[in-house]
Amino acid sequence: MKRIQAACIMQTLRFQQTDNAGLPVDMLYKHNEDELKRYKAQLDKNKTRYKIDEESRQADGSIIVRIRKEYNASADVGEYFA
Repeated sequence: MKRIQAACIMQTLRFQQTDNAGLPVDMLYKHNEDELKRYKAQLDKNKTRYKIDEESRQADGSIIVRIRKEYNASADVGEYFA
């Protein structure tokens, strides 16, 4: 019989404004950083364990985030968060 010992979800997310309409890049970064903060706050509110591996700003004002997060509260994340 097999049993899952540890599990997590690995994602690459891009925070990007769809209606940028010629806004300056600094303004786009601000909007995307705010959206990223709301995303992290939602994870914290839901008590979802996560670890951000990388955050990188792009020339177009978007932010790319590589994240590992728990699959569900009952699955151990084991060495994925070590």
